[in-house]
Amino acid sequence: MTDNSPLGAGATEPLRLGTRRSKLAMAQSGLVAEAVSEVTGRAVELVEITTYGDTSKEQLSQIGGTGVFVAALREALLRGDVDFAVHSLKDLPTAQPEGLVLAAVPEREDPRDVLVARDGLTFGQLPPGSRIGTGSPRRMAQLNAYARSHGLGIETVPIRGNVDTRIGFVRSGELDAVVLAAAGLSRLGRTGEVTDFLSVDTVLPAPGQGALAIECAAGSTDLAAALAELDDPYTRAAVTAERALLAALEAGCSAPVGALADLLADGQAVNELRLRGVVGSTDGSSLVQLSTTGPVPTSHDDAAALGRELAAEMLAKGAAGLMGERAL
Repeated sequence: MTDNSPLGAGATEPLRLGTRRSKLAMAQSGLVAEAVSEVTGRAVELVEITTYGDTSKEQLSQIGGTGVFVAALREALLRGDVDFAVHSLKDLPTAQPEGLVLAAVPEREDPRDVLVARDGLTFGQLPPGSRIGTGSPRRMAQLNAYARSHGLGIETVPIRGNVDTRIGFVRSGELDAVVLAAAGLSRLGRTGEVTDFLSVDTVLPAPGQGALAIECAAGSTDLAAALAELDDPYTRAAVTAERALLAALEAGCSAPVGALADLLADGQAVNELRLRGVVGSTDGSSLVQLSTTGPVPTSHDDAAALGRELAAEMLAKGAAGLMGERAL
């Protein structure tokens, strides 16, 4: 195969990194750009790309889920307009398109969800009737289920928008709280605004949450090899298991599915991977939540098998009946 890599002998032009235009996407891409510059010795320039998900005002579940943020970046890669792209891994559809390769999954940030509430309140301190904003059916399902079981009278409200817009709903008094990803606020340097880190026992994150994906053209073999130096094998194994679970449930990015794989250590040695999954109705009235533990996967196939195994158990417990939940 011919190497179409921009790292060919004598190449001096800056590498072009495709990114969405949001503050968070730019911050994430900036971090990756610095790391790629270090491993390649080449300058990296950010190429801003507007996606349909950025311009549409409709709810994500109505326009195809978070995958709408990815399509324009992938098209730019396939056209050769950019050399590589950075995505939030939780936005990536589970099927890998032909012609592109997931070159690196760097070490994951905090995968948890967080609350930004008025008056510094934690989730448990929210008074009856509190309105909590989120655009995620997964978050709605778990927040409502927790509230039901603990006698908290909350109302979940569908919202869209960037971090500033969402936190603005709280600052203006329109909402009592919003739920966001811890990783995004950390990358923006805004962790100080968090009023509560939600335990994964309360809300399991989206598959791949907190991780970034670095993608390039399959033909750019030199570039793919250089980018692979940024890959974290433990993060890669964990998110592979989580995404295999999502795929086996035949769920899109907007489905009410949570999953988290974490490594269990015996002393200093990491010897097991625990995978937890949840599917729920958005009103929280019905949840299927299971976990499984296995040896730390040594290959992509081993990690994916763990995800498929847990998905099969969840389907046997009635998860399929909850997958069609799209109403917000």
